Amino acid sequence: MNIEDSSSGAELTQPQRYNPAEIEPKWQARWDADATLYAAEAHDSGKPKYYCLEMLPYPSGALHIGHVRNYAIGDALARHMWMRGYNVLHPMGWDAFGLPAENAALKNGVPPREWTFANIAAMKKQFQRLGMGFDWTTEVTTCLPEYYRWNQWFFLKMFEKGLAYRKKSKVNWCPECCTVLANEQVIGGRCWRHEDTVVELRDLTQWFLRITKYADELLEGLDKLEGWPEKVRTMQRNWIGRSEGALIDFAVDQGIGGREEGVEGKITVFTTRVDTIFGATSVQLAPEHAVSKAFALEDDKLRVQIEQLLAEQQKARESDALGAIEKHGVNTGRFAVNPFNGERVPIWVANYILADYGTGAIMSVPAHDERDFEFARKYGLEVRRVIAPADASVDATKEKQEQNTGILRSAQDDGAEDVVGELPYLAEDEAVLIDSGKWTGLGCVEAQEKMAAFAKVKGFGTPTVTYRLKDWGVSRQRYWGTPIPMVYCDRCSPEEPLPVAESELPIFLPEQIDITQTNGSPLGRVAEFVNAKCPKCGGAARRETDTMDTFVDSSWYFYRYTDAKNSKAPFDSDKANYWFPIDQYIGGVEHAILHLIYSRFWTKVMRDLGLVKNDEPAQRLFTQGMVIKDGAKMSKSKGNVVSPDDMIARYGADATRMYALFAAPPDRDLEWQEEGVAGISRFLSKVYRLTTKYSGAARAAAGGSRGGESSAKEQALLRRLHQTIAKITQDFDGRWHFNTSISSIMILVNEITANEAAMDAGEISPAAVAEVFRGLILLLAPFAPFFAAEMWEEIGGEGVVFRTVWPEVNEELARDEEIEIPVQVNGKLVTVVKVAAGSDEATVKAEALADPKVIARIEGKTVVKVIVVPGKLVNLVVK
Repeated sequence: MNIEDSSSGAELTQPQRYNPAEIEPKWQARWDADATLYAAEAHDSGKPKYYCLEMLPYPSGALHIGHVRNYAIGDALARHMWMRGYNVLHPMGWDAFGLPAENAALKNGVPPREWTFANIAAMKKQFQRLGMGFDWTTEVTTCLPEYYRWNQWFFLKMFEKGLAYRKKSKVNWCPECCTVLANEQVIGGRCWRHEDTVVELRDLTQWFLRITKYADELLEGLDKLEGWPEKVRTMQRNWIGRSEGALIDFAVDQGIGGREEGVEGKITVFTTRVDTIFGATSVQLAPEHAVSKAFALEDDKLRVQIEQLLAEQQKARESDALGAIEKHGVNTGRFAVNPFNGERVPIWVANYILADYGTGAIMSVPAHDERDFEFARKYGLEVRRVIAPADASVDATKEKQEQNTGILRSAQDDGAEDVVGELPYLAEDEAVLIDSGKWTGLGCVEAQEKMAAFAKVKGFGTPTVTYRLKDWGVSRQRYWGTPIPMVYCDRCSPEEPLPVAESELPIFLPEQIDITQTNGSPLGRVAEFVNAKCPKCGGAARRETDTMDTFVDSSWYFYRYTDAKNSKAPFDSDKANYWFPIDQYIGGVEHAILHLIYSRFWTKVMRDLGLVKNDEPAQRLFTQGMVIKDGAKMSKSKGNVVSPDDMIARYGADATRMYALFAAPPDRDLEWQEEGVAGISRFLSKVYRLTTKYSGAARAAAGGSRGGESSAKEQALLRRLHQTIAKITQDFDGRWHFNTSISSIMILVNEITANEAAMDAGEISPAAVAEVFRGLILLLAPFAPFFAAEMWEEIGGEGVVFRTVWPEVNEELARDEEIEIPVQVNGKLVTVVKVAAGSDEATVKAEALADPKVIARIEGKTVVKVIVVPGKLVNLVVK
């Protein structure tokens, strides 16, 4: 229905009512009909490439709003880059192996395969209903043999290179999962999947990948990852934990104790401060150290005491309080000999020393280590200072040392705290050795080098580098995973496992087996799987019955996306080298020392195998904030999950997606509020009304020139349009504050609404109206694709809206005065932000909360209230 406007003659269309329940399925059906709509173009397309990737999900059964936020961020970016003229790869797949499928099978009586594929179908349908622009022609499902055969191929290559090996060692055992865990999967002494389950240490023979071979390269590479969050890089640095020092052997004094079975005659300690060894006044062992156990065998009283220390340690692990454990120890009555000065020092067992950290033994230097100092004060051990400031006199230092030693031996001495407070002395630079034999007077750094070299020459030590990072244990005693392609032959290789021939791959995972028993690997009970031929002698052999850690699957899946249908190789190297590194990777910070470090390792292995040229998998990484509901992270276990299906049914997919991007900066936590989705729905209804009202004018004037002299109102409206284009373009190029991007679109719409009368009266030309609505719809396209597609068709736009060129900024029109707004936190000035003159309260607030200085000031605090005085200041009240 058209309405003739008496004053301007412009045709207006009767406004219609926004109904996402009709619009969104209509466009999804059209998009589904074109399998190439989201597909990347050929390598020789002439366009610059852009690989946009979100971490693939585990097919747990249903998406929740936390997933929606993550994938809405990536989808908005991919659509924007299409509009900027890039050849975009935006794939999706399924991290489909794993323990939850087995647990669900045990609970519901549904085979893991059936459960997994039903979930994939359901979640894929949700993704499509949400309008996510994934290229499904490259879909990867890790539990299919066409994928996991390459896990096996990589394993064989690593075995060939000495990177995959089998050994007996202490491993982490989750009694609830009934399987081994990698060190990275133990969080605060508990299973990463079960927050209430304490992980046990067991001695088992397992398969490992030698990630430590790449420890230095993994560490050094972090400095080049400037596009990664510093928090992630710091977490990886700390986890790798490189320490330069020396291994020193303290002989066990065989004259007094130390004759027990199992004691080899020495205790090896690792120290980063060998320059302090003349200040060592005891050696301390972990309760589970082999020497501790040997001593306990001959002394029942000592055994009970050591067991008590171990119990205290395990309890501290359970509560994630090991770092703050109250330090207890027991004197074994045995002695070790300091190899540098021949001094006998007592051997203690302490609850804060870990068997799996370093060598499980330390030399205790109380004067120069905080933990050792605390322990020495508690048990009255000698504190001997051997490091002093370079400018201090030796005599004065000796005098102070005598005071300290005497006070520590007599805890009742008056004034003890005044003197004791000067210790421990931890300095290294600008410090020298005292009372340290022939090394006295040397600077600490020089002494460390010379003393380590001396130990090596004398045969009781060696300079060395240690890492907190341990080799990756990949054996899992569960069914739903990749079979390890190794066999055991008692005839020709009784000691060592043998690799299967590549021609035998894939080693298929049996589909129908009994997994109700959880004692041992389920595959070990399937005779047709276990029984095999020896690849060497052709005789009877047994297959390995452990499966691979599912983090193997996710360590290289993004390479498979580049060539997902390849049956002859994991992927074509030319294709991978075109797309890699990933331009933007998006996912949770919780994977910093799991998936993200494993994938970096896997990339370096593939580079050394000649498969790829890049050293790192992703050039830029973005870690989104969590979605909070009822004060806790949204998760099924907490019962606070919000289904996107419910939101879509009430408000539509576009409103649901837009709110997930609007409610908070994407790197900050978001408190989910359904009324916020309703508000976005009302906003889209407003845009729908305006667009359908002026669609006739926009169609008629499409492509026309404004010409002539513009009115002041027309100039103001066009200025707002181009300021909005500039703002959103800047947000995509830089800081990704999509909340302020959407806020700026709202401001533009308010400006359009305020000028309705002027447009109706002809004060704003039809060409300007067409330019404004065309720009508005293109700006909305990355955030609300269904809505934008409908409105694009409504105004007569040609082609697919998110394949249309991104609107270009008219710099002259976009130029406007900016004003400076002081931002305070609890009344104290923190920074000043610049906003366009006339910005509304929401924009000013969003800019203030997005400022890096403000973010740093309020980190870890709760924002109680945000007070905005328009045009003057912002004050955040925090506690």
